[in-house]
Amino acid sequence: MRIALIGLGKMGANMARRLCRGGIEVVGYNRSSDIVTQLEKEEGLLPASSLEDAVAQLPSPRIIWLMLPSGEVTESVLESLANMLASGDIVIDGGNANYHDSQRRAAQLAENAIGFVDAGTSGGVWGLENGYCMMVGGDQAHVKPIEPLLKILAPAADKGWAHVGPAGAGHFTKMIHNGIEYGMMQTMAEGFALLQGKQEFQIDLAEVAEIWRHGSVVRSWLLDLSAEFLREDQKLENISAYVADSGEGRWTLEEGIAQGLPTPVMALALNMRFASQHPDSYSNKMLAMMRNAFGGHGYKNKE
Repeated sequence: MRIALIGLGKMGANMARRLCRGGIEVVGYNRSSDIVTQLEKEEGLLPASSLEDAVAQLPSPRIIWLMLPSGEVTESVLESLANMLASGDIVIDGGNANYHDSQRRAAQLAENAIGFVDAGTSGGVWGLENGYCMMVGGDQAHVKPIEPLLKILAPAADKGWAHVGPAGAGHFTKMIHNGIEYGMMQTMAEGFALLQGKQEFQIDLAEVAEIWRHGSVVRSWLLDLSAEFLREDQKLENISAYVADSGEGRWTLEEGIAQGLPTPVMALALNMRFASQHPDSYSNKMLAMMRNAFGGHGYKNKE
């Protein structure tokens, strides 16, 4: 089986490695050719010099898997592919796309009988070793031919992946997954901050993380990862407090508003990320001055 994988960033490159090691012939294209050359030497990846070259190396019906940033980059590549592909070909979008975009793209490609599958993919940089969790949306006729790929990429052939619904359902499920992830990360960070703040007890955070990993109701992969980096550095003095948001948390809250369902934990977790991105925010200055105005509370001038 031969496919093209477009976008060989951190996740895309490791997915290419896992597929090659699983017996799939992978034609790889990336804007920067260095990783293509590296994967050719290490894994036997078939290099492509352009999107057109990647498509030309595939047998019909062709399967193209995209691992690209959401938004304009993915949109541009899909527009180009629409002019290169033919009836029966299948495009898989494994990036973090908005599910509304995935529904629209599936409908547009369907006009030319080109299949579209949205594969919400989780696993990060650990996916090569542990496998990827994949939430797949699309018509069964388009998902069935790619099942061999999903079984290789997943932690096991029968675990960690599922066809969750029609086009858009895969990215929708991944969006909710990421919203939950925001909340889990926020509460875990707050808990460890409280432990670290009780200096009189001198609690070993790495030790606590390790004991919580076994038998505790809060055990999780996030806790495993936390235990690992806390063993190396508990003070985190050289780490910036800036926390980025990729967009999926915002989309999840928009969905909550659209459904009229409360999502307070997810909302607060997202807002805390916003707060980290604006440490010198005008709103915080306003808060300090209001407290001073009504209660005479002190405020700090910049040094």
